[in-house]
Amino acid sequence: MKPINAARLCLHGYGSHKVSLDKAIKTMRETGADMKTKYKESSRGGLAVNVIEY
Repeated sequence: MKPINAARLCLHGYGSHKVSLDKAIKTMRETGADMKTKYKESSRGGLAVNVIEY
């Protein structure tokens, strides 16, 4: 549902953006680089290390 809602929000806009896609991607990359690995949802953090299959 999140991607669908995000697409709907984008389509309801007027075509002008306050933040460019390039700036958004750069910011997300920098934020990810600053985060500790244990807080990332990957095989080394998040649910992967806290939920064990039986």
